[in-house]
Amino acid sequence: MRYGYIGLGHLGGHLAASLLKAGFAVTVYDIDRSRGHRHLAMGAAWAESPRELADGCDAVLTCLPSPAESRKVLAGPGGILEGLRPGGTWIEMSTLCRDDIMTLAALAAPRGISVLEAPVTGGVHRAATGDITILGGGEKDLFEQHRPALQAMGGEIFHMGPLGSASIIKVITNMLAFIHLVAAGEALMLAKRGGLDLAKAFHAIKASSGNSFVHETESQLILNGSYDIGFTMDLALKDLGFAMKFGEEFRVPLALAGLTQQLFKQAQQTYGGNAWSTQVVKLLEDALKTDLRAPGFPARLGESTI
Repeated sequence: MRYGYIGLGHLGGHLAASLLKAGFAVTVYDIDRSRGHRHLAMGAAWAESPRELADGCDAVLTCLPSPAESRKVLAGPGGILEGLRPGGTWIEMSTLCRDDIMTLAALAAPRGISVLEAPVTGGVHRAATGDITILGGGEKDLFEQHRPALQAMGGEIFHMGPLGSASIIKVITNMLAFIHLVAAGEALMLAKRGGLDLAKAFHAIKASSGNSFVHETESQLILNGSYDIGFTMDLALKDLGFAMKFGEEFRVPLALAGLTQQLFKQAQQTYGGNAWSTQVVKLLEDALKTDLRAPGFPARLGESTI
């Protein structure tokens, strides 16, 4: 089976590389050809368009920044649906809202194309090591058919249920991560203003009941000052928007998520949409004219250990 991979950015580039490392036949495409250089060196084929890529593949995976981009690549002129043959599969690894994936699946169905959703969670650094968590949604048999490829890209893999299920849980996990990020920043600032050594405070929190995955990872980038999590403010707000939409639909008041969304909007206005999402903590640093720096922490996750 030949897989195609479209979208070789921070996440997709690592995921496509993991498929190649596992020995899968892979064709790649990105609007920026330079992103595919390492994949070509690993044995991937290059396509000049989504249509050309799909024409030579049995299944196409995508990892794209927005629902609009996913729709364009799937169903626009020169898109996947013009090339993928009946019986093929589109596997969407982008973070979409449930309504988006259902709408796009409805466009694929008349052409005999099956659809899986497989968004990922755990951070770019875990995608780089092939240990990222994959959340699957769609027909169980189809999921099992592509499980070997998913296992090549990820660590823990969950089939959440029918199509749309993975979109809901992915948005939930991201909502929690953003809330935890704001909380971690406030905790570190309390430690700093309380006169504590921030490196010691980091490790004490990590070993405490107040620990979180976000503290273990993103707090390190804040303490370094790089903030380089590989995930932008615009993407964070996209996902928080999805969470708030689910809150309305499911009649769940999301007080913490709503406050977090407002803080991210303020950070977006202050630092720009392409700023790293971790810079939401910089709002507090700037307001108090107090930085949260400590020696010995990496500029990027996976570069070193402390």
